[in-house]
Parts: sequence; C-alpha cells; structure tokens
Amino acid sequence: MRDLKLDHLAVSAASRDSARAHVEEALGVSMQPGGAHERFATHNHLLGLADGLYLEAISIDPDAPVPAHPRWFDLDNFSGPPRLSNWICAVTDLTSALADWPEAGDAVALERGALQWQMAVPPSGALPFDGLFPPLIQWQGDLHPAAMLEPSNLRLKALTLRLPQAQALKARLGIIEGAVLRFEMAQAPELIAEFDTPHGLRVLT
Repeated sequence: MRDLKLDHLAVSAASRDSARAHVEEALGVSMQPGGAHERFATHNHLLGLADGLYLEAISIDPDAPVPAHPRWFDLDNFSGPPRLSNWICAVTDLTSALADWPEAGDAVALERGALQWQMAVPPSGALPFDGLFPPLIQWQGDLHPAAMLEPSNLRLKALTLRLPQAQALKARLGIIEGAVLRFEMAQAPELIAEFDTPHGLRVLT
C-alpha cells in the first residue's frame, strides 16, 4: 500500500463567498483569490498554511456551464451551512495508488493556470466512508499552490475525523504523513481542524 501525505483541506459551501467568510471568521485571517476549475464548474479562494499545506474554500461556480458529469467533493449534493468537508492527500504515483485504493475513483487530468495535476474522482462524485475518504492527488511538475500563496502564520495542529467507521477508515488508509490525525467514532461524519495561530488556538469545522 502506498503512503499518503496530507496535501490540503477544503471547506465547501453553497457559495464561494460564504465558504471564505466561514474560514476567515473561524481563523481570523484573510483568504487570497483562487480561481476556477472548468471541468467541474467550481471556483475557490485559498489560504497558505505552514509546512507546505494550504486550505481552499470551494463551491459551485454559478456562472459556469453545468458539467455533464458529477462535480468533485459531491458538491452537487451539498446542503447546509459552510463546513470543513474534505482532506486531500497527495501521492507520488496516482496509478499505483488507485490499484491500492480503487474506491478513490478514476484519475482525472486537470489544470489551472500554470498548475497541473491529476486527481481521483469517484464517478458519482461521492467519496466512501460518509465522504471522509480523502481525495487522492498527484501534482505534475514542481509547482504547488502552497508555494504560490502568501504565508498566513497558521499551522495545522491536528485533524480529527469523526464518523461511524472511524477505525475501519484508519486501518484502510495506513500511514498518513504531514499531519496529526485523530480518528473518533461518531454517529454523524465531521472534520475538525485545530490550528496554531497568532491569535492562539483556533478551530475550523
């Protein structure tokens, strides 16, 4: 089984502005402009984090044509208030990783500006384990969003995954580099990220 490394976190919402506001209120920082993802008709704002990580606030782009396929992160079925919805893990070889974790979906080639990457997206758009299975990503070349963002002086302290099959997901994934992860059993799925910030400990859910 291939090792996984935490790459970034995603906050989803009904609109990009509400996703951004949720992050900024929780963490006490300002996000930077991101861009659009033409294939999935989504757009985002971004926040650089310490240790080569970053955070995105993502939503459906209301001005983009509706794609003929389901959107990633199961955004077609998103409802409710903005929330931390996904934790994305990087792999060095997506083809090999998908042989180990076929439930992650199918590899899709993507680009935005100078950035190029491949990402595994389930045909339905919905990830297993109540949506808390991490999307898998492989960056192409040396460019990475975290290196292109202004530093925020925020460092991820811990990420907690709460779901009914917490221990099964932990066993399925194996070792995760780049983060302190906690897997807790709970009836409803939830992600909780704790950050060390200039304002003290802040929590994003």
